[in-house]
Amino acid sequence: MLILGIDTSCDDTSAAVVEDGRKIVSNIVSSQSDIHTRYGGIVPELASRRHIEMILPIVEEALRQAAVKLSDLSAIAVCHGPGLIGSLLVGCSFAKAVCYSRDIPLVAVNHLEGHLLSSFLEAHAPDFPFIALIVSGGHTSLYVAEDYGSYTLLGRTRDDAAGEAYDKISKLLGLGYPGGPLVDRLAQEGNPRAISFPRAYLPETYDFSFSGLKTAVRNYVNAESRKNEPAAAVGGGSSSSETVARDMQRLRDISASFQAAVTDVLVRKTKWAIKKTRISRVTLSGGVSANRTLREKMQKMGEELQAEVFIPPVSLCTDNAAMIAAAGFHRFLKKAFAGADLNPKAYLSL
Repeated sequence: MLILGIDTSCDDTSAAVVEDGRKIVSNIVSSQSDIHTRYGGIVPELASRRHIEMILPIVEEALRQAAVKLSDLSAIAVCHGPGLIGSLLVGCSFAKAVCYSRDIPLVAVNHLEGHLLSSFLEAHAPDFPFIALIVSGGHTSLYVAEDYGSYTLLGRTRDDAAGEAYDKISKLLGLGYPGGPLVDRLAQEGNPRAISFPRAYLPETYDFSFSGLKTAVRNYVNAESRKNEPAAAVGGGSSSSETVARDMQRLRDISASFQAAVTDVLVRKTKWAIKKTRISRVTLSGGVSANRTLREKMQKMGEELQAEVFIPPVSLCTDNAAMIAAAGFHRFLKKAFAGADLNPKAYLSL
């Protein structure tokens, strides 16, 4: 069975054709980074406008590369939340229109389920049950996946998501957007023990918290700025981020120390979940799962606990329609179809 997946949950327009929920036949992603970089973050109105421009050519390209026609599809799976409401509206409206006009079954997919099942697009996929850590710009959650469509929430962030913290720290340091890859790149050349940033482990819970860490980094940057105020005055004045940025090695150390604090908490909570549930299979997904340090620490933790760790390739970590099609395949098998009354939801639990 061929499923066409469509994802417009945030700032990437994506369409993909997946066979039997496992084999990627095509997966096209159109990035909007060039638009939002100048603003230091995603501008929702601009994101939805670009989706309107790109949705048709992206879907056509996905079908062309897969060498299939709409009549060959078993269903269309569309992400209907969570995400930016204006962006989601574009994908949902397009999918509903095509399905109605061509009499194709429509399946609505939760974006988080797409991330959770992205490991099934690899040849070596996990068996149920498994622990699933989803880490992205909008979500940081830990689940137990018992079966397709059956997920139990263990814990989630109480404030900032890990990816959101990366973006805010990147902006604080004057690095730009998107923050995750930029901070990760600098961190590879820094000393993760140079600065002792706090770890919010929140004992006796699987929840996460990164707002305190973000504040600690800001306080450190401001303190460093005050130390260099005389030099800044001589140079004509500059912002805190610009002052710190003059010392590239210090910038690398801040990035590495911040990243160490984030990844330590993510790995420690996952380790607690493995020991508590006695489930020795773990998946890591979401945009932040592309982070090199996090991937390395998760693999090392798996070796220590003799647990299998499944991490999709970087191309499947960020938002993409292949994971939506994969999740949609299993909803299609259960005949969980959506109708013309399907509406997107900015907030949607898994």
